[in-house]
This record gives sequence, C-alpha cells and structure tokens, in this order.
Amino acid sequence: MTELEDSTSLGLDVTPLAGYIGAEISGVDLRGTIEPAVVDEIRSALHRHKVVFFRGQDIGHADQIAFARLFGRVTPAHPHEEDPPEGFPEILPIDSRRYETNLGRKRTSYDSSWHTDVTALVNPPAASILRAHILPPYGGDTAWTNLVAAYENLPKDLRDFVDRLDIRHQFTTRAASGSQRERKVRETNLVSYHPAVRVHPDTGERALFVSPGFTRGAREVRGLSPSQSERILSLLWEEATRTEYTVRFKWEPGSVAFWDNRATAHLAISDAGHLGHDRVLYRVTLEGDVPRGVDGRQSEQVSGEAFYGS
Repeated sequence: MTELEDSTSLGLDVTPLAGYIGAEISGVDLRGTIEPAVVDEIRSALHRHKVVFFRGQDIGHADQIAFARLFGRVTPAHPHEEDPPEGFPEILPIDSRRYETNLGRKRTSYDSSWHTDVTALVNPPAASILRAHILPPYGGDTAWTNLVAAYENLPKDLRDFVDRLDIRHQFTTRAASGSQRERKVRETNLVSYHPAVRVHPDTGERALFVSPGFTRGAREVRGLSPSQSERILSLLWEEATRTEYTVRFKWEPGSVAFWDNRATAHLAISDAGHLGHDRVLYRVTLEGDVPRGVDGRQSEQVSGEAFYGS
C-alpha cells in the first residue's frame, strides 16, 4: 500500500488517480453479499472522488444489477432501448457491433462527445455503473471530468451569472434513418430545461451542469438569443472539460467504473472504432432526482416522461 492510499477499517484501499477526480478501490468482491458498512465506504469514496474504479471483478449481468441495487433504484436500460439482453431489462449494451447496425458505421460508443448520461430527462440518472466485456487490444479508454471543480474554479462573478441560467437539454437523433433507434428517439422526444448549476442532493456541492452531448443540439440558454446562447455554452463547455479536471481510465477484463452522474461528465474516446476492433461494455443506471438550482428552482420537463427505477 502506498502512502496515497486510504485504507479503511473494513479492508478497502482507495487510491486517488488524478488531482481532481477518480480513485481505484480494491479489497472488495462485487459478487454476492457486501456488508452495509462496505457499501457506505464505497458511497463515501464516490462522493469524494466522483468516479471510482474496480479491477479484476468476475461479474455478470445479475451481479452487476445486484451491486447497483445496493445504492438505489435501478432503472430500465435506457429510454430508447428496446433490445436489452434477454432477462435483463436493466442492462444497456455499449456495443460497437450494434452501433454499426444502428448508426451505419463502426464506432466504439453511441456518443463520442462529452456528456452526462441522459440529461434530456427531467430526472437524469443519479449514477451509472459500467463493466467491461470485450475490449480492443488498445484504445477505447474513457475519460471523466469533475463538474464540481469546474464550477468552483470559475471567477466569482461568472459563478453568480451562471447560477441564474437555465439550459435546454434534448436527445437528438444520431441513428440511421428508418432504424429502430431513430424511431424510438422521435417517439420519445426527450426535452428538459435544467439549471446550469445544480446542487448535489447528498453533498450540497454545486456542479456546472452543461452536458455538451445533450445541449449542443439545443444550443439554447433561456432568455438569450441563439448567438448569445452559443457563446455562453461554448465557454461553459470549455470550462467543464478542462484537462486538469479529468481522469482517463484504461479498461481491462474485469474492470468496473461507477460514477456520480450529478457531478461528472464523461467521454468515450473514439480511437478504436476505425481499427475494426469490437468493444462491448454493459451499463446500468440508478434512478435520479429532479435537479435543483442554487436558488431551489427545479428542472422543467418540456416533453417526454420521467424515468423511474425499481
């Protein structure tokens, strides 16, 4: 154990991986029974580090779902998913083979831009858990950024200005015309307004809530013109994804990532799809709350429905 590790009384080692975000947790087997005190330690590490990683975990769909349920209600796979693995409606395959069919080209992720998961929902998932299954021999990493740090390091006058903004988030169609995915996106039509700064319901921290992958299509800040919105959003996207706030994770067989969707955005690095390698990971998400701004105002649903778990 190095001096950078935080060894708990329960045998967990929590090793920070970057200056603002990310830690690797060892000393726990995600299969089977996990004591409530260990769950509390993992939750505490998640709140502190925003994304935590586990290595060498030999788990399947049922284990992944059971682990997720220790931290909240597990949602269905995705508002647009109609073909999850048989018997596991909570599992979303992040599968390059499916993207080739649905999007018309080979790629390693559905969305290769920075984003927070499904923020077009009025209650985006609180957290996501992703495990590796099939990996390219190299490439296909994922990066996360700390949106709390991004907000806290803004100049005070800019923070005060951003605190009052609401941004339109919507799900745009990135699917082949006529595909199941394209039809589902159109039918569901997810659109919401969220505060540009949300207050974390557990930690009280303020996070810059811009999710480029879901706000680039809308490009709308309430009360501003399109050109003004474009400039403000570009500034906020740049601040949210500054390199110093990020951590990059190299997937290995048995790797699991668990991140707080209320304090992070992430990026599937698109450096493997053009090589023809397959990349398959499986994700589950936890039911989220309706975000609140610093003045207590809540997000507003424009179209679509809230997303609940069980």
